[in-house]
Amino acid sequence: MKRAAALSALACLLAVSATAPAASGAAARGGGTASPAAGTTSALDAVPRRGVLRVCTTGDYPPFSYRDPKNGSYRGVDIDMARDLAKSLDARPRYVPTTWARLVGDLSAGRCDIAMGGVSVTLPRARSVYFSAPTRTDGKTPLVRCTDKGKYATLRQIDRPGTRVVVNPGGTNEEFARSHLKHATLTVHRDNTTIFDEILAGRADVMMTDASETRYQARIHPELCSLHPDKPYTFSEKAYALPRGDNEFKAYVDQWVHLATHDGTYRKYEDAWMTR
Repeated sequence: MKRAAALSALACLLAVSATAPAASGAAARGGGTASPAAGTTSALDAVPRRGVLRVCTTGDYPPFSYRDPKNGSYRGVDIDMARDLAKSLDARPRYVPTTWARLVGDLSAGRCDIAMGGVSVTLPRARSVYFSAPTRTDGKTPLVRCTDKGKYATLRQIDRPGTRVVVNPGGTNEEFARSHLKHATLTVHRDNTTIFDEILAGRADVMMTDASETRYQARIHPELCSLHPDKPYTFSEKAYALPRGDNEFKAYVDQWVHLATHDGTYRKYEDAWMTR
């Protein structure tokens, strides 16, 4: 009996030992609380130690992120937010230029700690990066010359032979246009800072982009009109993209966003740009 009991106890011990590594591995992959991946340091610790928050941003998307070509400085709603986030981590922001096509890859490759600047939450992006709590809701809607606002109110009116639609490359605007337009002429304009000049000059008729951007462009260009920005064609949210697997940093940024969007900070920055 004693021998049988001893063997039984040994079998239980071996079973527990065999399952322990698997449970630990699951936690490291995000099934538990371990974060980030083994052997790496969370940005929550690395950024204060480094004294620099590396921010990937395109710099071509006012009012969220705009890089002044004259002196290389950055301005915008999310540039103000980046400054605040860095300060909360006892660091300063350093902006890492990227493009919409490269943004996810640059973040995933570790070239920056966070991506900011009007980034829309999409499921394809969410397969490669984490997203913070959202900063605002948005959606695609048309921007046209005010003299043409009666011609392009619906997708059916836009998607006709002869309508010239302009898009910037590599982001959700191009994706939306290619998915919904089969008859209109689609032109890719690679400089997002001058793309609206194409409509003003009569070389294009429509651009469909986020309602927030159409409102901003219509304010600074009175000749352009944002069509039904309160009822866009799609629903989307803007947020900040974060390295996949760094749960500790994501939890911190989520809490920071929650506070900033509820204490008036984010609204203050956005209103300052929308009323300039």
